Amino acid sequence: MDGYLSTPDAISMELGEDYPELRDSVRRVCQRFPGEYWRKLDEASGYPTEFVDELTRAGFLAALIPEEYGGSGLPIRAAAVILETINASGCTASPAHAQMYIMGTLLRHGSAEQKQRYLPGIADGSLRLQAFGVTEPTSGSDTTKLKTRAERQGDHYVVTGQKVWTSRALHSDLMLLLARTTPLDKVAKKTDGLSVFLVDLRDAVGNGMEIRPIDALINHNTTEVFMDGLKVPAENLIGEEGKGFRYILDGMNAERILVATECLGDGRWLLDKAVEYAKTREVFGGPIGRNQGIQFPLARCYAEIEAADMMARRAAALFEAGAPCGSEANIAKMLASEATWHTAEAALQTHGGFGFAREYDIERKWREARLYQVAPISTNLILAYVGQHVLGLPRSY
Repeated sequence: MDGYLSTPDAISMELGEDYPELRDSVRRVCQRFPGEYWRKLDEASGYPTEFVDELTRAGFLAALIPEEYGGSGLPIRAAAVILETINASGCTASPAHAQMYIMGTLLRHGSAEQKQRYLPGIADGSLRLQAFGVTEPTSGSDTTKLKTRAERQGDHYVVTGQKVWTSRALHSDLMLLLARTTPLDKVAKKTDGLSVFLVDLRDAVGNGMEIRPIDALINHNTTEVFMDGLKVPAENLIGEEGKGFRYILDGMNAERILVATECLGDGRWLLDKAVEYAKTREVFGGPIGRNQGIQFPLARCYAEIEAADMMARRAAALFEAGAPCGSEANIAKMLASEATWHTAEAALQTHGGFGFAREYDIERKWREARLYQVAPISTNLILAYVGQHVLGLPRSY
């Protein structure tokens, strides 16, 4: 079984509001970007360039990059605190969060030359690595069945295929791309034959690559990417050819932990707004919060958020210690996404009709919270993971 049932005794985690100075610094940045800023971006389907630039200048997005490459070298829990605080302050971390963790594949599996070439720029923000080309229209979550091909021709690879839901590709300089370098029918295991490339979008777009925006429920600047004869230098292959699937997988735990805590930030913001409204909104001669129909759902949301927070902290502690944490990271993401979705529903219900008014920002956070049930991994996939890898049940179909 996975490490979920056998946590090493020596690993500990801090409770309460950890990293208080870091939280205060993030809050000060967020104060300059109120709800009105985000509502205007929604109207224009815009990208929060000013906000991302502020986070970059403050060094928040380089939290996980080692100091030798210009980053802060902080533990994953500190990075999680940054994302949580952004969302708990009413802002939205998702337009920038990928800059924080996509580089992990490069950091863990890239060559010394690649790391020295790219990581300092990613750390100071002069290079944006925010796009991750994995999902495809026909294969969806079945990554081993992806159809994008990369064929070696001399000193470069020629890439042909399509990616979808590739967020921020139009606002990135670099994209991490997963492609099949050996046909599926020629590998011993279906997870073999996949390779990871670092694609320079500044050269690629218009030279074998086209990027088209997707109009969606939430403003994540997501796109679909078309590649036809795209040339990628062989030196941009990360690690060994054919081992890309495992390179991608070992970055998933970090992503799950960070997104889980990001969820919790939204949940805390929504709960605070709902509680405040329930205390001050008076109907039938008193505050609506005295009614059990309002009070009990909010109390349950608080309990769910606190429980999910504990699992997220546990997953982060295991990750930092280098211990197995696949089940904890996945469960943390599932519990946090569900707690946040329940809180979004309760907050909207508490506000009644005003919950639909854009000026309250409840509907904006409600839309964000719904995404977490689907991406970056759906609840059902996590349940399948736990059933098979933790409980040892047969593989489901």
